[in-house]
Amino acid sequence: MAAPINPIQLADPTAMIDMPIQMPGSTPVNQAGGAMFQDMFDTAVNTVQGFQTEATKSVEELLSGASEDVHKPIIATQKADLAFQLFMQVRNKVVSAYQSVMGTQL
Repeated sequence: MAAPINPIQLADPTAMIDMPIQMPGSTPVNQAGGAMFQDMFDTAVNTVQGFQTEATKSVEELLSGASEDVHKPIIATQKADLAFQLFMQVRNKVVSAYQSVMGTQL
């Protein structure tokens, strides 16, 4: 029986509501927002990397003959692919939002 698919855990966006906004060129008031983003980014990268490692391992087991289950490598590969696609879409949205904010004139 295949293991259940674990949902992706995202940070609570309401935790960032009370954080001070830092304007470019000003002194940093609070580094909590940057640290929180770094933690979320690291978690996302590690999750995607974990799915990729799991997929590689299951494909190697199939090719070496250690496992005869064809479904496990296919499912693991699809999970890794979907996680990577989701990660890239989120990255694209973050970059787009950053470019939009940087393009805003004060």
